[in-house]
Amino acid sequence: MRVHIHTDVSALSDIPQHWHAVHWRQVERNVRGMQMRIAKATREGKWRKVKALQRMLTRTLSAKLLAVKRVTENRGKRTAGVDGELWESPETKWLAVSRMKQRGYRPLPLRRIYIPKANGKKRPLGIPTMLDRAMQALYLLALEPVSESTSDPNSYGFRRNRSTADAMAQLFVSLSQTTSAEWVLEADIAGCFDNIDHEWLNANVPMDKNILRKWLRSGLMYQGQFQETTAGTPQGGIISPTLANVVLNGLESELIDYLRRKLGTRQAIKSKVNVVRYADDFVITGASREVLENEVRPWVAAFLAVRGLQLSPEKTRITHIAQGFDFLGWSFRKYQGTLLIKPSKKNAQAFYRKVKEVISTHKTVTQKELIDLLNPILRGWAQYHSPVVAKQTYNRVGRMIFRALWRWAVRRHPNKNAAWVKEKYFCSSGSRNWVFAAPVVAQDGSNVLWELYDLPKTVIKRHKKIKGAYNPFDPDWEMYGETLQQERMLENMSHRKQWIRMYIDQGGLCAVCNCKMTKATGSHDHHIEYRVHGGTEALSNRVLLHPNCHAQVHSMGLKVIKPVPVWGI
Repeated sequence: MRVHIHTDVSALSDIPQHWHAVHWRQVERNVRGMQMRIAKATREGKWRKVKALQRMLTRTLSAKLLAVKRVTENRGKRTAGVDGELWESPETKWLAVSRMKQRGYRPLPLRRIYIPKANGKKRPLGIPTMLDRAMQALYLLALEPVSESTSDPNSYGFRRNRSTADAMAQLFVSLSQTTSAEWVLEADIAGCFDNIDHEWLNANVPMDKNILRKWLRSGLMYQGQFQETTAGTPQGGIISPTLANVVLNGLESELIDYLRRKLGTRQAIKSKVNVVRYADDFVITGASREVLENEVRPWVAAFLAVRGLQLSPEKTRITHIAQGFDFLGWSFRKYQGTLLIKPSKKNAQAFYRKVKEVISTHKTVTQKELIDLLNPILRGWAQYHSPVVAKQTYNRVGRMIFRALWRWAVRRHPNKNAAWVKEKYFCSSGSRNWVFAAPVVAQDGSNVLWELYDLPKTVIKRHKKIKGAYNPFDPDWEMYGETLQQERMLENMSHRKQWIRMYIDQGGLCAVCNCKMTKATGSHDHHIEYRVHGGTEALSNRVLLHPNCHAQVHSMGLKVIKPVPVWGI
């Protein structure tokens, strides 16, 4: 893959003079090289070198540029902190880089908001200012290589290339055999993010202690009142999930070491204790109720207590696999010795309530507009459950949604009979009848049907679990990580055939900066010959670019050339 633009990147100054003059490939190379050195020093136990390298990285221009880029491209870019400031223009982004200085830095209080949870309760979030978010993103660049290199192998939350599906697949490995563990400790930490001990964080998190202390003590603003923060790391900050991972790292490895010392290696193996964790949610398997009740649970309670945390007595329970348990939206249960993983009833009900709310609050929109609102929700939920036994759930929820749509359609025409309503809003498509679809005119002038996403047609495909030892900052794992990331990107975008074709042709790289396109970076579909100038929708006239590179191309008037296809990835 080459950088296919009509401009001489080498002619640019080593130090860019404005935001759109930044050579992002070189920026990512600089930061990546430093992160790999930090990870290597961590694996070798050279902590003084780790500290020196982290200090060096957080003072580089490349790291500051990448931090500002991240906070101005993520989903929270339009959510302001207590100062009401947003960085939307290239000028404000460029100015922000010069403001990121350690000396004299003082974070502002977090803006407290509450968002509804599936159980009807509300989750507290703390929204930092843009500058504080950028500083957190900057120090996260230095902390993440250490966290990844010291994490438990079966910790899957908020880590690169790891997902809930990986946690599910690991539980399948631990529970599916006839000789597998039959008991499970379902653990729930009471208010994890709100109760982490600040002293423990200051003593154990491998980052600049002064900066960390300032964040922890920055306080909150809620309804015009300032509140001190004496414990916890508020949800909403970019670095908070990684801090929580650092707090819980060792839950798996130290527990296994404890059991080997207490019971002996042979008995520890026979106990079949396995830990699978996603952020602050985790389950622990065991061969018997006794080993979980008498050995594992007391040890876990002591492990958490040191960190200011405790298990929730109401939600922490020990369950037999024949009774089943819920984890991450799935139900795990053995039926006559066979483990089946299905969407949990609670998850399916919450999803249906969400869909029904969208339908009931959009009574007057056109049919196509309603389909546009529902399709991303339906597709996202279906894809989440596609690695498990979900066909029966898809069919049941699909019937419930059909009834809700029928009520929506009938309500719009109280003076029409059922046959007329069916003719207007439902049609046949292939072998399917009663398809909720709207006729629209395509760009070529032909009439096509704009259909609601069909849940039962979702393909069930077993998830390929990531290897536990994978480290994204270890060069030995580079090829494995590249292959895994490309496979998952293609699976996630399987409904967009043209996107897949362009992604494959470009080798998964942006056509401008030649850097990887991931789910986190996002991608834009750029027309080489602008549509306003007569450019077509043909694939030969389109390339995929990073959002920032897309803005760079338009602001600087750069001409992008179609890359030579890369085959065989």
